Amino acid sequence: MNTRPVVLVLLLLVLVITSQFEWKQQIGEAAEADPATARRRQQLLAREDAVKEKIILSQEKNIQQLNQLIESLQRQLLHCRGSNNTVHAATAAAAAAAATEVSEVEGHEIIEDENRR
Repeated sequence: MNTRPVVLVLLLLVLVITSQFEWKQQIGEAAEADPATARRRQQLLAREDAVKEKIILSQEKNIQQLNQLIESLQRQLLHCRGSNNTVHAATAAAAAAAATEVSEVEGHEIIEDENRR
């Protein structure tokens, strides 16, 4: 077997592959140097920035709405607590009044029982 032709074919193959990589790299650099491509890239970046800005504004709006809901719920909770305290105080006052009436009635009954004896 002749090794010389095989080595030459392998070297030629390596040369072709490396030249293709260099050629693609040069095309990429040339495309970056093209003003139209640079302008398109700037436009794409500007669009991305605009979309990001819209997303941020939308999130801020949602946060504000959530904060308003939290404040509303806190007010409702305070109102409910106030109503509950009022009902509890009224119930306690009514119970105390009922207990006082019962004590007075029992006191009168005891006095009447003692008078009967």
